[in-house]
Amino acid sequence: MKNVLLSSSAIVLALALAGCATPVPQQLTAANVPSNFSAPITADAPIWPKADWWKGFQSDELNSLVDEAQRDNLDLALAAAQVMEAKANAEIAGSVLWPQLGISGGADRTKTSRNQNVGGLGFPPGRNTNNSFSLTGDASWALDIWGKGQSQLRSADEAVKASRFAKQAVALTVISGTGSTYFNVLALRERVAIAQSNIDAAKRVLAITQAKVTNGVSSRLDLAQQQAQVSGQEAQIPPLREAEREARYALAILLGKLPEGFDVQAQSLDKIVAPAVRPGLPSELLRRRPDVAEAEANLAAAHANVDAARAAFFPQIGLTGSGGFASAAIGTLVQGSNFGWSIGASLLQTIFDGGNLQGQYRVSKAQQLQLVATYRKTVLTAFQDVETSLGQVASLTQQEKLLTDEVNAASEAFRISEIQYREGVTDLLTVLTAQQTLFNAQDQLVQIKLARIQADVGLYRALGGGWSEADELATQALPTATTPVTPSSEPGPQTVPAAPVPTTPGPSQIPNEPLPPEQGRRPRG
Repeated sequence: MKNVLLSSSAIVLALALAGCATPVPQQLTAANVPSNFSAPITADAPIWPKADWWKGFQSDELNSLVDEAQRDNLDLALAAAQVMEAKANAEIAGSVLWPQLGISGGADRTKTSRNQNVGGLGFPPGRNTNNSFSLTGDASWALDIWGKGQSQLRSADEAVKASRFAKQAVALTVISGTGSTYFNVLALRERVAIAQSNIDAAKRVLAITQAKVTNGVSSRLDLAQQQAQVSGQEAQIPPLREAEREARYALAILLGKLPEGFDVQAQSLDKIVAPAVRPGLPSELLRRRPDVAEAEANLAAAHANVDAARAAFFPQIGLTGSGGFASAAIGTLVQGSNFGWSIGASLLQTIFDGGNLQGQYRVSKAQQLQLVATYRKTVLTAFQDVETSLGQVASLTQQEKLLTDEVNAASEAFRISEIQYREGVTDLLTVLTAQQTLFNAQDQLVQIKLARIQADVGLYRALGGGWSEADELATQALPTATTPVTPSSEPGPQTVPAAPVPTTPGPSQIPNEPLPPEQGRRPRG
């Protein structure tokens, strides 16, 4: 009866003190976002990328490579394992909200000396061997009066969200990296082909020059100049081939393959079609970037950690109970006369800890402010990425058109100069100048085509690919441990409500909450 009264008194005291708990941080206010993107936008392009946006480049080989990357990429495997870890941590965090139950059994056989006295009484002859059997159940429950356990669970659940969003961010990086690296391989192969074509043209001019020297029409100086031209152009091939090999090996690593023996079939960018895409409203972008969603989830987890650190200042209240059977004979163990039980309650309040609890609270607040800054930076970076990518696509598209015209004109000029040189109408210098102009224009055009295609990939990545936070949360239920139902009279923790649009708070928007009273020390400002 005494234990029951103690338990009841502890609960009443806890409920009375609950009114003194510091409220959780209120929802952060939303910052203004631009109404539109300022960079040029293709008006007739689809809004937002599709889930399989890479298929818009119309390359079956790229589609196959992306499938392999999604299946075998090691960074994705690491991210998936981190999601599993976060889920397990959420299960651990949820377990503390439930009573802990255990059962134990024992059997002892003791032999004592015939002359041994226990309490002044000797054992009768033949009774120096004794048996003891027991079967006991134990229960304990740490009451989450102040919401510490639920805050920790909420933090763990947000960490699960963050890990899933991080995995999607990694997937977006892997897919875009696969595309960019694949296109780089094709561009380098095309540059090698252009360089080889230029060498062939230079050798034709060399043959003409050799004939002219033989016929006494040209000097040996012209011949030496053209031979040097051929050698110089041949020297450009090895570094291009080495760059292609390194890009191909990098692509293999993205696919989780050994570089040795890995190859792709396509030889140029000619069949690659760059699909157009345009963003929607800037405010919608924040729900379509997994890195922004990850930063927001981490911030929500930090809020919950602050709540948990605050709750640690208040008394810890626990209930315990046990019951079981004990007997000297196993056959009579579970008889009612051998049953016994006990119940109890405990209350633990830290009086002095040298500032440990207050330090932990300050750490959680500092981490919260760090994640506020991280979130703001992530949002700003998202807008910057889109604006930069849109500008690059527009600029590089224009450059590609102008360079295409230059290549056509340079090709015609070189063709005419070669004919005129063969006929003796023009000199070797004119041919060399026309050939070099053509080669430079062709090589630059390939590089601009690559840059434009990679800018398209960058735009898709900046727009979050085909991912959206709503789709992610709709298709994957969070593994949240079920929280025990608490009486309505007990104060439960408040969850941070989900905002319709992500927030971009500044440090000044974090409520300036007073520190909970520190046990044994004066709170520091």
